[in-house]
Amino acid sequence: MRTKFDSTLIMSTFLYIGKSQLSSEGYNSWNIYDTESVLFWFVCTFTNPPVSLPIHKFRCRVNLSTMVGADQLTLSVQQGFEPEISGGYSYSYAYVNNRDMSIAVLRTFISQRKLEHEAMLARRSKTDPKIPDDSVSEMKPPADSVQHNGISNDGCELLEEMSRDEPSSISDVRTRKLRRKDVELKPARVLEALSASGLRALRYAREVEGIGLVVALDNDKVSVEACRRNIRFNGSVACSKLESHLADARVYMLTHPKEFDVVDLDPYGSPSVFLDSAVQSVVDGGILMCTATDLAVLCGGNGEVCYSKYGSYPLRGKYCHEMALRILLACIESHANRYKRYIVPVLSVHMDFYVRAFVRIYSSASAMKNTPLKLSYVYQCTGCDSFHLQPVGRTISKNNSLRYHPGFGPTVPQDCSDCGKKFNMGGPIWSAPIHDQEWVAAILADVKSMKEQYPAYDRICAVLTAISEELPDIPLFLSLHNISATLKCTSPSAVMFRSAVINAGYRTSGTHVNPLGLKTDAPMHTIWDIMRCWVKNHPVKAQPSQHPGSVILAKEPVLQANFAQAVASLSKAKAKKVARFLPNPERHWGPKLRASRQITGKHVSLIERILKMLVGIGR
Repeated sequence: MRTKFDSTLIMSTFLYIGKSQLSSEGYNSWNIYDTESVLFWFVCTFTNPPVSLPIHKFRCRVNLSTMVGADQLTLSVQQGFEPEISGGYSYSYAYVNNRDMSIAVLRTFISQRKLEHEAMLARRSKTDPKIPDDSVSEMKPPADSVQHNGISNDGCELLEEMSRDEPSSISDVRTRKLRRKDVELKPARVLEALSASGLRALRYAREVEGIGLVVALDNDKVSVEACRRNIRFNGSVACSKLESHLADARVYMLTHPKEFDVVDLDPYGSPSVFLDSAVQSVVDGGILMCTATDLAVLCGGNGEVCYSKYGSYPLRGKYCHEMALRILLACIESHANRYKRYIVPVLSVHMDFYVRAFVRIYSSASAMKNTPLKLSYVYQCTGCDSFHLQPVGRTISKNNSLRYHPGFGPTVPQDCSDCGKKFNMGGPIWSAPIHDQEWVAAILADVKSMKEQYPAYDRICAVLTAISEELPDIPLFLSLHNISATLKCTSPSAVMFRSAVINAGYRTSGTHVNPLGLKTDAPMHTIWDIMRCWVKNHPVKAQPSQHPGSVILAKEPVLQANFAQAVASLSKAKAKKVARFLPNPERHWGPKLRASRQITGKHVSLIERILKMLVGIGR
């Protein structure tokens, strides 16, 4: 017997339940964690006739070509026990976090877009005189005129005729009425440029209100066929809002400039080849959502490759994942500037094995000139954890005019003033804020109010909570454990170290990238003074005189650190016992294999996982 299920509905019905217990006749209760669990629960419960014997006596064939691509399951249950996997698209369970975060940001963008439109109309109403409803009859376009985006294609001719044939007062009234149609807020248009079999596009279309059209692209014919099949399986809502096209994403975006309110780039690897066309396809004030999974490149493993793709040289430090985010933002800004556009980041996250940036794109030749003020080079000491930033540009105000000049530099001497070692120079990176805290608060509030609609609620809530507590204007961060390792000393607690920084008159916070990371505006010499005071009370073994730690400790502290606990040293989330850093839900949590059409030895681990689940359920 063969049964088909719409598993986007399964996701909305069962995955949202979280860790609730479900039981079926003849089996012990077990947790709903992922699509596989839902799959086998449906086999046991909804096949016709219902399965009433232990599942290990049945043969379950799972067609992953539909299951993992767009959450549409095709099941075949027969006598015997030989699980098979046919077809297959690249699917990662970790990407539930990615999709949930994207949906949360998209919902906030739709709300913010509406508020901005209302504010624009309010400003216009103050400058334009009110139009009485009965001042002039409603103007209707000719019957043969073709409507596009709510406005007839002969609106310009109508305006010209009114200006010639009618009194100016009546013409002005009708002109303003026609223009009002021009500023009506239309439903958002979304482009998922690399859709594979359409899971993300389906969730956008079904779960986010205020979306008029979702266009899903892929240059693989099999993927597009699977996407179209999944659209049909998901009913009238998906069919009315979702289109799937076989096309090169770069060509499609170039030929549709400023047509989409939302463009989502989520490639397997680097997004660099898509950025030039993506920044042109977003409307003014629209949002670009971009993922980069090539962290080995962005985090300094292959610096020359990173420079060729992103135009920036990475450094290998504890802050490398945040630096990867800032390199990606600088690259997007560079592409946008070529078309007199610029970006405003609203949220930038490092999760699991990738970085994802959410930026709004605007057009302004004058605002674009501020880009050098938002970029900096990074000097990283090779001996200790000291790093310094050098802005690319600066401004000078003179006679009520603003002039742009190159940044002063270098900001550091040839040798590190703390340990005497040389510096590595990296960048340029985005050194302006990478989050908009108002947006972060709005996204977090939306997620909490719709908890049941986010399968990965715990994870995205934890990440957003950590981001909400970050210092927004401090690029990169320090690692307390690395600082202690440099000095070969026991590490002070995070609360004690933060208290010392706060008592010295500086700010400090954590970071969502690393649970041990500390952001602060304190200069490096103050940080080392605090550690010198700590080491005086917690002596260390003698090290060679040329060791960076020995050179640092040989100097007397200028600042006498005060380790008395400060009120602001504890995060509000920690005080309320709100989780910010959750463990991975399972072993080997990370990117899966690139999609392929053949089952090879590389897929053995996935097959074994499904086999173990089947055997475990049957016991």
